[in-house]
Formats: sequence, structure tokens, C-alpha cells
Amino acid sequence: MRGNIVLEYQPRTYRDYRDSGRFCTFRVTVETTDLYVKALCPLERETEQLVRECRGQIEAAIARRPEFLASLTPIEEDPRDSPVAMQMIRAAVKAGTGPMAAVAGAVAEFVGRSLLALSPEIIIENGGDIFARVDTPFVCGLFAGSSPFSNRLGFKIDPTGLPVGICTSSATVGPSRSFGRADAAVVVSYDVALADAMATALGNRIHGYSDLRKGVEWAMTIPGVKGALAVLGDKMAVLGEIELTPVSP
Repeated sequence: MRGNIVLEYQPRTYRDYRDSGRFCTFRVTVETTDLYVKALCPLERETEQLVRECRGQIEAAIARRPEFLASLTPIEEDPRDSPVAMQMIRAAVKAGTGPMAAVAGAVAEFVGRSLLALSPEIIIENGGDIFARVDTPFVCGLFAGSSPFSNRLGFKIDPTGLPVGICTSSATVGPSRSFGRADAAVVVSYDVALADAMATALGNRIHGYSDLRKGVEWAMTIPGVKGALAVLGDKMAVLGEIELTPVSP
């Protein structure tokens, strides 16, 4: 983002850019936004245009009121806010976070939903936050830093009549700000912005092993959350619509 937003970029070495024969795989970057996309046809130009449009909506909200960027707690809605900004604010209210906790999921969802008119199946990954609409099952891997579960377990995603979000926050991996100690906090929701904000909120609650179960139980009480998982070292708690499956290390 322009203005006062400074986000650390870390290389995303877990990405595989080989085409599967079914999907075209490509990357689109605009300033600090870095999307990994699988679609049924090449859509780089369209994706970049949508990223710029989405960023513009978020930047306008920040320019009008700096607390949209800076607040770590929910802020009130403003009728002048764009649809993307409003979605982020509402997700943050449910999660108890600031709006920017939902930014990566909101961008992935805005771009993904818009591209469905051109590719009825699509997967978008934005720094650990995934938007997916698929007709056949796929597996996304769990990366949880030095945890023994990292790169050994994945989430099986069944065919999704509706797009679904799978979002991850971590205190030990990547640039995300976390007030907890979780190696990974994962939330599944049909609202990708909510999944993103809730992953942050869940991660903030994990300070020790005893918080794992309590954290995912809390996450499942939030309307719109379909599944929640938390990892700390060699311990894990999971509830809801998350199907774990082994993957090759």
C-alpha cells in the first residue's frame, strides 16, 4: 500500500509454479501485494487490474481516517467506506481486531470472486491466506515453522459450491503481527476476510499448550467460522470442518 503502510516482504518459497495440465499457474505483484494464482486460463492482466482496484479502495479508507490502518481493535463503520473496506471492518468487529487484520483475505476474496466470471475454478494464495473455488478435491499444506507438523500435514478441501477461505496466522513464520506464540492458527470460513481476521485473533490467544483447545473452541463460537486449528510446537487442537491429511515432507 502507499502512504504510511510498511509491510515486510518474505520470499514465498513454498509456492509451486508448475502448471498441472488443468490449471494455469502465475504470480501477480503490485507493490506489497503478492498473489499466487491457479486458474483455468491465463489471467495475469485481469488479476493485476483487480488488485489495483482493491488496493485503491483500501487506500482511500486509510487516507480518510488513519485509524483504519493503525487500530488494533475494531472501528466503527463509515457510510462512505467502499465495499472492501466495509467487509474488513465487519470482519474485525467479529474477531475483535483492527481492520487490517483482514486485509490479505479481503484482497484474495475480491480478486477471486471477480475472476470467477472468467475461470469457474480458481485458487488464490496471498501470504498464507487462500481463496478457493474448485470442482475437485485439493490439498493445501500446513506450514508451521519448526513444528513437527509443518509440511507433514495438509488440509483436504472438497469441491466447493461456494468459495471458501483458509487463512493462517503465525507468531513464528512470516511478517504477520501476533501477540501470541502459535506456530500456526488456521481458520476456515466462506467469508475470507473473516477467516483472515479470525486467524489473527486465534493466534493472539495462544500463549501456551493449555490455550490451544480453548482458542479453537472460542473461534468456533463466532458466526461464520466453519473450522479452526491451532499449533504450538508438537501440540495441536482442531475443531469443525477441517479434514487433515498426511502430505510428503
